[in-house]
Parts: sequence; C-alpha cells; structure tokens
Amino acid sequence: MEINGNDLPQHIAIIMDGNGRWAAKHAIGRIRGHKKGVQAVKTVVRACREIGIKYLTLFALSVENMGRPQEEVKALMFLLDEYLSKEINDLQIQGIKLTTIGEIDNLTPQVKEKLLQAKTATADNNKMILNLALGYGGRDEIIFAVKKIIKDCQFSKIQLKDINKKVFAGYLQTAGIPDPDLLIRTSGEYRISNFLLWQMAYTEFYFTNVLWPDFQKKDLLTAIADYQNRERRFGLTSDQLKKNCRNNIKE
Repeated sequence: MEINGNDLPQHIAIIMDGNGRWAAKHAIGRIRGHKKGVQAVKTVVRACREIGIKYLTLFALSVENMGRPQEEVKALMFLLDEYLSKEINDLQIQGIKLTTIGEIDNLTPQVKEKLLQAKTATADNNKMILNLALGYGGRDEIIFAVKKIIKDCQFSKIQLKDINKKVFAGYLQTAGIPDPDLLIRTSGEYRISNFLLWQMAYTEFYFTNVLWPDFQKKDLLTAIADYQNRERRFGLTSDQLKKNCRNNIKE
C-alpha cells in the first residue's frame, strides 16, 4: 500500500476492539485473545514509528472494562505488566516516549509502579509519543477538567471571562498533545465508546472489520491511505481551502 509520506496524520488514535471475538472465532479462551492482541500492539507501535507518526494513542483499558469478570481484569493487568517489562528496552531503542491518560490508580499497585517507572525511563525520548488510555473515560475526563477550572476560578488562578476552547483543552489529560487526525476502530463496530470525546471534534474516522489481533501493518497503511484521500475542511468550503493554500504559497 503506497502512502504519501508528506501527508501523514500527526496523531493516530486506535480503539483496539475484537480480542474476545477473535478468541471465539478460534475456539480459545478470551484471555488468549487478549494475549494475541498484545502482539498486534507491538506490530502497530513499531509500524507507526517506522512510518513517521508522531503521536499514537491506544485505547487499552476503559473505565467500563474494569467492571468485567475479575478473572479477565486480572489477566489484563498481567498482560499490561508483561508488556511493560518486555517492551521498555525496545521503546528506548526506538526513541518512544510513553505517556498515559485515564485513572491509573485503578490499576494494581505492581502495574502502576511499573508503568510510572516506564514513563520516567522514556521521558526524554522524542521520536514518537505512545499514549496509553488506561482506566479512561471521555465523560469522566471532561467532568474532571470542569472541576479543576471551577477550583482555579475559586482561587483566582483564572477568570471566567478567560475560558475558551484553547484554555479548556489545557485542562484535559491530553494537554500538550494535538487532537487526533485519524481514529481507527477495528472489529466492525461503528461507535467511539466514550473515547476522546472533546478531542475528536474534527477527527477523521476509519472503521474496519478486521479484528484487532489480526490487524497488521498493511491494515494500518490502508487506513492512512484512506485518510489521505479525504479533504479535511474544518467547516470551510473546498474553494476556501484552495484559496488559503494559494495564499500560503505566495507568502
């Protein structure tokens, strides 16, 4: 699949869906499906780094996922622990910085400690940012941001008249990270499942029937190629975009 290296999405977000269905399809347990999904994570992270993607956000664990059967939650914790243990050196070699959004206090103490260690160890890397959404919910994030703004207003750190979209975005957990240009969701589902609700106001959506454990570099390139064939107008008309482009070239 040919893609234009000069027109890459700066930030890709992925809802990694279909581990359970992949397991059912292969007549194996759900936990083995999640384990196979971790292999797809490794593949996609490396592919994004090779292509030149600057930001990759993976919806690894939602707030709602924490309500699944305890055996499955424990397995997810184990797999996250294992991923951090095995991949930290590779992240260092590739120059990838690890960040997180979500409520990591809901993770087991061991996984939380290992996660914090990995974030500290990769803090100076600048080739790509791998942002894991763990214990994350978009509505929770917005409510938390509103509470912080109210508190800062009460302590006169900010004035009500100063609040705008840019200021509000600075109170979100993704502050400092550009909004996603492209969202990919696997397994044939057509919803965003409480993921980056504020940030995806102008994101291009790409849905595929491929189950996450089967998602490979070629599938990633297909999604990027589809993105590159779209016209992102951000509320403007095509003529306005062309005019702005001509003016920028003249300047």
